[in-house]
Amino acid sequence: MPSQPETTSSINIRQQQHLQRLTERYTKRTKTSKQLAQTYRPVIADNKTFVGFNFHLKEMFYPIVAKRSLGSKIWDVDGNEYIDVTMGYGVNLFGHNPSFIKEALEEQLDLGIQIGPQAELAGEVAQLISELTGMERVAFSNTGTEAVMTALRLARAATGRNKIALFSGSYHGHFDGTLVKAKAVDDYPNPVPLAPGITSNLVADILVLDYGNPQSLEAIKAHEHELAAVLVEPVQSSRIDFQPKAFLQQLRQLTKESGIALIFDEMVSGFRIHPGGAQAWFGIEADIATYGKIVGGGMPIGIVAGKASYMDRIDGGMWNYGDASYPQVKTTFFAGTFCKHPLAMAAARAVLKHLKTQGSALQQQLNQRTSQFIETLNTYFQEDEVPIRMVNFGSLFGPAASENSASSENEGSAGMDLLYYHLVDRGILLRNGGGFLSTAHTDEDLDYIIQAVKGSVQELREGCLLPPRSSANLQKLEAAVGS
Repeated sequence: MPSQPETTSSINIRQQQHLQRLTERYTKRTKTSKQLAQTYRPVIADNKTFVGFNFHLKEMFYPIVAKRSLGSKIWDVDGNEYIDVTMGYGVNLFGHNPSFIKEALEEQLDLGIQIGPQAELAGEVAQLISELTGMERVAFSNTGTEAVMTALRLARAATGRNKIALFSGSYHGHFDGTLVKAKAVDDYPNPVPLAPGITSNLVADILVLDYGNPQSLEAIKAHEHELAAVLVEPVQSSRIDFQPKAFLQQLRQLTKESGIALIFDEMVSGFRIHPGGAQAWFGIEADIATYGKIVGGGMPIGIVAGKASYMDRIDGGMWNYGDASYPQVKTTFFAGTFCKHPLAMAAARAVLKHLKTQGSALQQQLNQRTSQFIETLNTYFQEDEVPIRMVNFGSLFGPAASENSASSENEGSAGMDLLYYHLVDRGILLRNGGGFLSTAHTDEDLDYIIQAVKGSVQELREGCLLPPRSSANLQKLEAAVGS
């Protein structure tokens, strides 16, 4: 539950004045978004209006409502233009509404939306995914959460084991069976539900381990005869500066020797860091991988891909017409009305064909541009003594974990919270202090973001909401100006 301060006495007069000015400016600029949030709050239960609630910022606590989008830009219901680095939480690798995806969707709409018969494009899309990722077989669902849920079921069905190991700090969707955290009991980490409404029984077979810690490998070895799978987010979206290649390689070797399925959750990294995802980036072949986001081209999609020995549990395995063959593998349950939705298949085919044509140069160039962008920001933060350090994994970027997890009582933390609103007020949409670059972002966009950050920091310092620069740096600055 978010904390509510008893009074506003925890901030001084100058800070209160700064907050009042920002609130008035922000709410005037985005008045329709605020009005819509208030109007529909009685009928829409929406976590976008709750997560991160801060009583001091209550009057600005509402989602910006989008009206239209194109390329790197979004326009809200008040007509304000934003450079968007949220990019659909990682969906829009090519920016908003790229023509090649739009044309594919329009073509399919003219043909109709046939639910029930096999989607005409499903086989071609599966083949393209197999070519890019190296996975043998492919199945489609509607969301990333469904894909992860299915991957775990396939691993359990194939191995005959029940336990799943995953790592603290990873996010694998909102399936009850992965919403778990470790609670130390007699120095032993016991799995407990992450939130109310999740029963202890559903997480009893989960082993929660410390990511990148060699002791986690020892724990997996100790439970090898019980473990069906190890589920891993190769680079955790909450900790993108931690990229443990050696640990992942050791994990791959251990799981292979123990007959444990290694599952890569590539919702974020898939097709973004490299055409072959994190597996190609780290040089590791997982048994099963889950994909979504980018490959759907903006349409809802989830993908489970993997070795035939696991994927055969969906349909019984390979067989042919005209001979005595038949599906011989015992199956588990898998279903979904909207799996292989014609619009999702059309968009996915357009995305995959584009990725195949462009090759790895697309990701390499975007990764390099993002690294240069982050380096420029970090140089400024260091020189201007701003308590932020940014990190990136390819074209995904955000604050380093140590800065992002600072206590709310730390000096300058109020300013860090307000920096988000200053940037939105200046026309930048971001998530958790970071976001994603797309191929649609221009050099002018990035320059604008950098200047917006600098202007916001200056305004926060004038309002006593960020620590001032040291006197030594000020003297250097004055000397440079004087010369």
